[in-house]
Amino acid sequence: MSQGPRSGLAAVSSALLAMSRHLEVRDVLKTIVASARELLDAEYAALGVPDDHGGFAQFVVDGVSEEQWKAIGPLPRQHGILAAMLHDAKPERLADVREDPRFEGWPSAHPELADFLGLPIRDGDEVIGALYLANKVRPGQGHPAAPGPAGGCGFTADDEELLSILAQHAAIALTNARLYERSRELTIAEERSRLAHELHDAVSQKLFSLRLTAQAAAALVDRDPSRAKGELQQVAELAAEAADELRAAVVELRPAALDEDGLVATLRNQARVLDRAHTARVTFAAHGVRALPAAQEEALLRVAQEALHNALRHSGAARVDVTLRRRGGCAAVLRVTDDGVGFDPRTVRRAGRHLGLVSMRDRASGAGGRLTVESAPGKGTTIEMEVPGG
Repeated sequence: MSQGPRSGLAAVSSALLAMSRHLEVRDVLKTIVASARELLDAEYAALGVPDDHGGFAQFVVDGVSEEQWKAIGPLPRQHGILAAMLHDAKPERLADVREDPRFEGWPSAHPELADFLGLPIRDGDEVIGALYLANKVRPGQGHPAAPGPAGGCGFTADDEELLSILAQHAAIALTNARLYERSRELTIAEERSRLAHELHDAVSQKLFSLRLTAQAAAALVDRDPSRAKGELQQVAELAAEAADELRAAVVELRPAALDEDGLVATLRNQARVLDRAHTARVTFAAHGVRALPAAQEEALLRVAQEALHNALRHSGAARVDVTLRRRGGCAAVLRVTDDGVGFDPRTVRRAGRHLGLVSMRDRASGAGGRLTVESAPGKGTTIEMEVPGG
């Protein structure tokens, strides 16, 4: 391997470290191209990543200004010499790329290229990109636009070996960057799913209460206008709370009432609202529960809301009792019990109705707790969630 100023072990090590520092695919591509151009003393360097439609998904260059690149025009297609490293998957070292029979010309604004070195970037058997270098800068010659001495290529076998080493590490860096971006996409998808749960839990419960309160107001308009006025005021308050909950979910905050009033007061208020809005009796009691971490308080509130929603909408219960208490000094336990029709938990999934159980179990698990469901046809339902602390 040649011993030029840019081909020593320190320079190679520096280039490889630079590639490993980046996680974004675009940054990795730019670092690979810049490192290849510097190490091999080339005037121009490029890296193409193929798409599935006969073109390049990405094409990064080094040695060409932004103005020149814009003047050149659209990304190149996979034809001519550019296709060689992608389709034939072997190195190409040419004394003058313009004399190669595969050369098909370039746009008028494209710089003049002469000697040429190209190499595929492989991930196992798959070619995931190709490196292109042009115009070897020779000592004392400045920027060449003509082939090397005696028609030979300015790039040597040592240059090809060095670029091969760089390409192997480029494959690792590019694959890692792609995996990182994929994991980030999955994280975003999971976050969207979480926000969907938030919107369902937070807003649907408020809208359910809002609908019931509006119905109660409508029934009272003729026979008790004064009470109807109070119910309509409650409608306005519930609508405002629903808007607050929606904003809180969108900006990934805890439910607004938790920050202002705490878990016990929030649950008590929820029970009071539902008790007024529904024919079923809804009660709440708390016994010795201290403040909990934010994530646990939110999870307990959401599970309580889902359980209340199920009891009031599906069970036909005459009474629903909510309790929050300490257990053994090291746990907080939420219980929502109704005297409704009940169900067989084993048949819920088979019937295609989940009653929010999946969401509730996910919330309990996410808060480091556990959820149990006790029910039987004709015997009501008890949903219990336990979290450490309290």
